[in-house]
Amino acid sequence: MTAPRGPVVLAILDGVGIGKGDAADAVKIAATPTLDRLWTPGVRAALRAHGTAVGLPSDDDMGNSEVGHNALGCGVIHAQGALLVGRAIASGALFASPTWQAIVARGQRGAIHFITLLSDGGVHGHIDHLEAMLRAAAKSGAKKLYVHALLDGRDVAPTSAPIYVERIERVLGELRASGIDARIASGGGRMFVTMDRYEADWSIVERGWKTHVLGLGRGFPSAMAAIEAFRAEKPGILDQDLPPFVIHEGGRAIAPIVDGDAVVMTNYRGDRAIEISRAFDDPQFAAFDRVRVPDVLYAGMMEYDGDLHIPRHFLVTPPTIDQTMGEYLARAKVPQLAISETQKYGHVTYFWNGNRSGQFDDATESYVEIPSDLVPFEQRPWMKAAEITDRVIGELRGGRRGFVRLNYANGDMVGHTGSFDATVVAVEAVDLQLARLLRAVEEAQGILVVTADHGNADEMYMRDKHGNVQRSRDDGRPVIRTSHSLNPVPFVIHDPARSDRYDLDPSRIEGAGIANVTATCLELLGFEPPAELEPSLLRIR
Repeated sequence: MTAPRGPVVLAILDGVGIGKGDAADAVKIAATPTLDRLWTPGVRAALRAHGTAVGLPSDDDMGNSEVGHNALGCGVIHAQGALLVGRAIASGALFASPTWQAIVARGQRGAIHFITLLSDGGVHGHIDHLEAMLRAAAKSGAKKLYVHALLDGRDVAPTSAPIYVERIERVLGELRASGIDARIASGGGRMFVTMDRYEADWSIVERGWKTHVLGLGRGFPSAMAAIEAFRAEKPGILDQDLPPFVIHEGGRAIAPIVDGDAVVMTNYRGDRAIEISRAFDDPQFAAFDRVRVPDVLYAGMMEYDGDLHIPRHFLVTPPTIDQTMGEYLARAKVPQLAISETQKYGHVTYFWNGNRSGQFDDATESYVEIPSDLVPFEQRPWMKAAEITDRVIGELRGGRRGFVRLNYANGDMVGHTGSFDATVVAVEAVDLQLARLLRAVEEAQGILVVTADHGNADEMYMRDKHGNVQRSRDDGRPVIRTSHSLNPVPFVIHDPARSDRYDLDPSRIEGAGIANVTATCLELLGFEPPAELEPSLLRIR
């Protein structure tokens, strides 16, 4: 088909899915006149953004921003994260790798430390993998195994940490019974300790370094004692926000990380694992004073950055994702703009480009990061949506772009806080900016495409086995949900010049996922999509 006179603009409404429209659905409850107007018959669809549609093991697995942007950027479904690692463990390939052999060799003389998101959420990591590695290390002769537990409450129920602590303590107890020193050594909430991303707040990583490596911090006899104490001191605190803790014995940390040890970061998703990896691996590291840098073998579950090779050692090779949309358009010399605020900047660049840093063509590509606020997201749910829109409108009026991809982070980042009212405001803030963006695209005689990478804000409360909103036994209030949903996401094309030149193909929509967006956008730009992509959803008349 003929390309539009203006640009194709893809707006990704992060975490905005299509929910049940009930009391748990902040998207439905929010005032969204722009989205409502765009949701017109003919050029709309509900797309799958979880499970097998984005390369995850099963359709019980929620999608996430990493695999979502991989799918949107490359248009091919690759085996991802949990599926890759699960296969490597089941086949024994992980334990046969040279990196694992070097780790257990260290464990026969020193200690093996596992820094891990302790949950079965399956977005960043999985407790199943940790348990398998602990048992394999013990079988290989390691005598000291320590877990540094990052408590979740974000990809799982917000106060479910005791479930996972008790589960891993059972495994550690079995290992201790066989003569191995196997214990939780330190930990804290994932949003306060270790798991920062995109250099938004290095103090989070610094707290993790002090806690895990230096053994500095408030001491407790056990992880459960720490959780109970923090909850008593600050009622209502969520697991993801818990302060750091160090397990003490005799008034001292039981297992700081020292020379000769091995350290494994068990998370397979890269965005929140890169910074702690740099702290261990980068000889030029200067983000904070590490005080002491132990001589350790550090390994990630995967290579988190294939261009910068972070970390130097890893256990499972990530999928090779090449021939992405960004590369395709760069070769065709189509001017591109990728823009978001800090919290999602890496998603429209690194993940979009198939886990590749940097630009394909400096002459035609522009990547813009709007710095995120360093305050809890529920306190400023509008985030940087207006500033992103300001910049995009300026670019459109300058006539410099053929394809624009942008991410509004609000629905996801505020949805993760569990604050329903703030999430409603977040969705409304995005809708307001979408209205401004829509007018600017029309002025530029372009096409606006709207979708999302996964759901979140559309399901803010837990549900029982019958699908009803679950309520607390204590006060009857809905039980907060902070994780992503399994709901489909919207897909809309707004093209004032369409004149029935095309619509969506009903035979392709059924069962389609967000990977189909890539070929669709290429067709809108006037290109014939490569045959290996998931097919375009367009039916050209």
